[in-house]
Amino acid sequence: MANLRKGMPRLTVCLRNDTREVPSVSHLADSQQSRRYAALQVSLPPPTRIAHLVMTGTPPQSPPRIAITLGDIAGIGPEVVIRALDQAGSEFRPLIVGDMNILQRAAQLTGSPLQFVAVDHASCGPEDPNTIPCWNPTNLRLDDVPAGGDDARAGEAAYQWLIAATDAALRGEIDAIVTAPLSKAALHLAGRHYPGHTEILAERCGVAEFAMMLHMPHSETITGPWGISVAHVTLHTSIASVPGLLSQERIAETIQLVHQFVSRLGAASPRVGVCALNPHGGERGLFGDEESRLIAPAVEQCRQQGWNITGPLPADTLMQRAIGGEFDGVAAMYHDQGHIALKLIGFRRAVNITLGLPIVRTSPSHGTAFDIAWQGKANPDGMLQALEVATRLCQTSQR
Repeated sequence: MANLRKGMPRLTVCLRNDTREVPSVSHLADSQQSRRYAALQVSLPPPTRIAHLVMTGTPPQSPPRIAITLGDIAGIGPEVVIRALDQAGSEFRPLIVGDMNILQRAAQLTGSPLQFVAVDHASCGPEDPNTIPCWNPTNLRLDDVPAGGDDARAGEAAYQWLIAATDAALRGEIDAIVTAPLSKAALHLAGRHYPGHTEILAERCGVAEFAMMLHMPHSETITGPWGISVAHVTLHTSIASVPGLLSQERIAETIQLVHQFVSRLGAASPRVGVCALNPHGGERGLFGDEESRLIAPAVEQCRQQGWNITGPLPADTLMQRAIGGEFDGVAAMYHDQGHIALKLIGFRRAVNITLGLPIVRTSPSHGTAFDIAWQGKANPDGMLQALEVATRLCQTSQR
């Protein structure tokens, strides 16, 4: 991460009401100062991108700015953030949303050489390109929050950091959010009665149609060209409540969200499989009628759009076929129907993505891991994957 922002000075140019001559390309490349030329602010590494701007009049894509929330500080969030940034490259520009003292403690725990600087706002950047900005939009005192358990202060901090990052993304000050895990119990102790990140984000963004997705990229195990993406019709709720929460409309919405996401990855005609709710696909009504009454009509509704949709299929065989490359995406009826299969084959590589938001949000698929918190044992692979997927989604949205 030491080379994360090297050679990326802030360049501000302004044509209007400015009669000065345009500086030469070489002069622009050597200058570290802000210059007025067009009503535009972009981040550019010299000299090639500056030459591109001067010669074409259009800025090239710059690395996206990604806000990383620390999550519940009693868990492994701060440690996996530090370890991930230690290994990350220059494909994105990080902004930590959290407590500077906690961040520095995590860096000491891991022996990280990373340097941080406090900033007052999400849009602020450090003057030194070799430091990582840390923005704490709260006044909470967190130094004495104990590791490894639920604490209302940690829950409140995680909530406020998430809200602040979401608002910054909605204002266009950052390009994406990557969230470290939070504790649902700590949220509730703080009086924030949400099931998790997904529901907070949906409410803050003002969307009614949303879904939680687990995504795993193409690999030796996941043989489909676009990996596998599994979205869930119902989220954090009891198994007993699932049948009553299903509707044709909600199932069709989830299928649509999966189709749109895989299309965004680049698939011309996404292949989406839809899970049955009951064992063996309901066995023609012997084990329940949700397949014929709700799921099959939703599948047919989506097929009418010209989409390649298959189902309802028994979940056990569908997930095997999807992992083998027969499907690009899957619509699962409930949380564990999708989660268990993907976490079994790639716990550290699965990335949580919130679909239906006007912003990009990803996270690792693991939780707070209180049992190993602040012991120097946390693995950053999930956070690295979440950062990689967020970067890719930002790039596809800029095209």
